[in-house]
Amino acid sequence: MFPLECGEYLSGISRVYATMAMTSILSVEDHALIREGLSRVIAKAIPDTEVVQVSNGSEAMAAIGKRSFSLVLLDISLPGRNGLEVLKEIKAFRPKLPVLVLTAYPEGQYSTRAIKAGAAGFVSKAGPPEVLIQAVRQALAGGMFITPRSAELLASESADPSRPLHEQLSDREFDVFVRIGRGQTVGEIAKSLNLSAKTVSTYRTRLLEKTGLRNNSEVVQYAVRNNLID
Repeated sequence: MFPLECGEYLSGISRVYATMAMTSILSVEDHALIREGLSRVIAKAIPDTEVVQVSNGSEAMAAIGKRSFSLVLLDISLPGRNGLEVLKEIKAFRPKLPVLVLTAYPEGQYSTRAIKAGAAGFVSKAGPPEVLIQAVRQALAGGMFITPRSAELLASESADPSRPLHEQLSDREFDVFVRIGRGQTVGEIAKSLNLSAKTVSTYRTRLLEKTGLRNNSEVVQYAVRNNLID
């Protein structure tokens, strides 16, 4: 029996070392098809990489609390808490864990907010897979992935001491602001964010008060004028 037990022991040790050698990435994305696509792209480009998939912020924090990850790929548009809120929670809980924000939104809308909140970079889903892999590798190596556009936006904000009106909004207020700018109704926003219409209306009231804009029409005009919508 001893040789068998010894073999099982050595096999167990091998599995432990194999697990330790793997790079673990947490993908936080509410669309299963996109999660699967990301996993395949990363696994093909970076050997010995495991991609764990979750669909929202609560699942992400539960996963991070249970095990260690080398990197988090985080979508902004999530049910419940949006990606920027989840990003801040991750950085408070695991300050050294790199987080790449991966989203369909244009850089001008969320990139500077994400980077200021501690993201290791901002990657567009519309970009080629090679850009994603470059960003992942840089983040895993402890670096930052900042596109020329994001660098330009950050430099512009630093050079201008007066904050634009939309920069005074909280992350959730800004999220609602952008969606109103796209012409979405309160009901449509509530459904997409998994919030009640009353809650969305409260955010709308706050953002109007903070910006001094009077109605949805002025929000749309402001968003277009400041390139906040695609």
